Amino acid sequence: MSLVAIVGRPNVGKSTLFNRLVGMRQAIVDDTAGVTRDRHYGRSDWCGRSFSVVDTGGYTSNSDDVFESAIRRQVEIAIEESDVILFMVEAATGVTDYDAEIADVLRRSRKPVVLCVNKVDSGEKMYDAYTFYSLGLGEVYAVSAANGSGTGELLDAVVKVLPEEQEEADPYEGVPRVAIVGKPNVGKSSLTNALLGEERNIVTPVAGTTRDSVETHYNKFGHEFILVDTAGIRRKAKVNEDLEFYSVMRSIRAIEHADVCVLMIDATQGMEAQDMNIFNLIVRNRKGCVVVVNKWDLFIKDSKTLNEYTRTLKARLAPFDDVPVVFTSVVKKQRLQDVLDAVAQVSDNFARKIPTAQLNDVLLPLVEETPPPAWKGKYVRIKYVTQLPTRFPSFAFFCNLPQYVKDPYKRFLENQLRKHFPLTGCPVQIYCRKK
Repeated sequence: MSLVAIVGRPNVGKSTLFNRLVGMRQAIVDDTAGVTRDRHYGRSDWCGRSFSVVDTGGYTSNSDDVFESAIRRQVEIAIEESDVILFMVEAATGVTDYDAEIADVLRRSRKPVVLCVNKVDSGEKMYDAYTFYSLGLGEVYAVSAANGSGTGELLDAVVKVLPEEQEEADPYEGVPRVAIVGKPNVGKSSLTNALLGEERNIVTPVAGTTRDSVETHYNKFGHEFILVDTAGIRRKAKVNEDLEFYSVMRSIRAIEHADVCVLMIDATQGMEAQDMNIFNLIVRNRKGCVVVVNKWDLFIKDSKTLNEYTRTLKARLAPFDDVPVVFTSVVKKQRLQDVLDAVAQVSDNFARKIPTAQLNDVLLPLVEETPPPAWKGKYVRIKYVTQLPTRFPSFAFFCNLPQYVKDPYKRFLENQLRKHFPLTGCPVQIYCRKK
């Protein structure tokens, strides 16, 4: 899937446009310049094309501020990794020195650039947008990210320059793809080497040793997968924010093309915010998931520690806490077979097709016993259940008034599905449709 990066100087409305493209208020928006420091990722669809969107912080130069210098490096990484760059400027201020400097960086990047002039919310301001032709980046698209005007034409231009999605012949068609993802230096490459029984990937204590995603065909002990060891960063850096930013950017593509994701975390650090970002990416992309807690040999423990650690971890993952958790020490080769077994189990669940007759025999009596709550005196009657032909487990419940089936009852249906059918480690989508 293609990646679109929104770049520009501070306070031109990048986060407002990002929220509009992904359809939710995910990034904080404020009149103060420099609010966006953490990276935000989302998915957008337009004219049948899906693409990932990354919101970057405001680009500045010659600044001594530690946050601004870190943000500048992250923007440079985003430019390097993205397929299309959405360069955002502001109509009222005209062409600033920062805009000219960023335009120079973008021209040298040789990447497709779509120039977006924001805050054009009246006919008079349209004339201000024309001055940005002087940047030499081609067509100018005037929009108002706050009210949405002009965003249709802007998205048309973005989709037009997205690279064609090429389907190449896969020699391992039908073999589950397993992406090993996580923050830098949690042991992703060490796990790959331990499973393969050879030094396939370079391992050092330096975070970011792996430079690119490495695919390997694994076929041992009755299990067959395509293992994908994801990258940390491409160049050495000391700023922790850069490492984590690059880790997530490189993980996006691996997650999107995988069937099952192995999320590795460091036992001594626990489930941190960056781990949750990657987990949320897995859930949003509807992929199977196995959580591997590495470096368990370094954790001080007693007889109750494992159960308490698991309980705390699953509380962090809620509501999608039906995920296998495996505690390992890759260095000491402990419980590697458990990792393989958990991945195989989730892979089987991910591809499982439950017969319609079996679904109806099990679920309809439960629905009759606990029907959906009445809404304004109207009663919802679910008559039929079937699994949809999607890559991930999704189910359609046919009823007379689907609009009155609310999220709490959908969670009840999901819980019943998980209780009676093997769906551990897989996200489940519930649809209610008119009978």
